[in-house]
Amino acid sequence: MKKEKEPPLKAIQDVYPDDLSYCYGCGRLNEHGLHIKSYWDGEKATARYTPRPYHIAIPGYVYGGLLASLVDCHGTGTAAAAAYHAAGREPGTEPPFRFVTASLKVDYLKPTPLGVELELVGRVKEIKGRKVVVTIDLFAQGELCVRGEVVAVQMPELMVPK
Repeated sequence: MKKEKEPPLKAIQDVYPDDLSYCYGCGRLNEHGLHIKSYWDGEKATARYTPRPYHIAIPGYVYGGLLASLVDCHGTGTAAAAAYHAAGREPGTEPPFRFVTASLKVDYLKPTPLGVELELVGRVKEIKGRKVVVTIDLFAQGELCVRGEVVAVQMPELMVPK
C-alpha cells in the first residue's frame, strides 16, 4: 500500500500577519532578509539555514553576528509557536501571537564552518504571562557550535501597525 505524502508543514513565520512580516531575520516580506523558517512539532522548534559565502567572518567560518541573528529570530518564532500551543490554538489564529526580543544571550562554543547547512533546535524553558524563555542550540554537521537563550515578550501594542 502506497503511503500518502504528508502535507508540508507551515513555518510559524508564514502565519505572521502581513504587517508584522518585515523582520530582516524572519520576515517573509523582506526581500533582502534572511527568511528564517521555524517549524514546531509540539516539543521543540527546528530551523535550517545555509549561510551564503558573504556571511563570512574569516575564510571558512560564519560571521558571529549572523549566528546571533539566527538564534534571535528562531527564538522569537519558537516563542510564538509555543504560545499558540500553550493556548490550544492553531498558529495564525486571531489575535496573533508575535514576539520581540527582550534579551539575547549567545555563547559561541566552537567555530561554525561556512558552506554547510546549519540546524537550530529551540526548546521552551519557561512560559509566564507574556514572556517566553527559549534555549537554542545551533549545530553544523552534527556538532554543537552555538548555544543561545532568548527572552521573548509579546509585542507591545505600541509596536503593532495601525
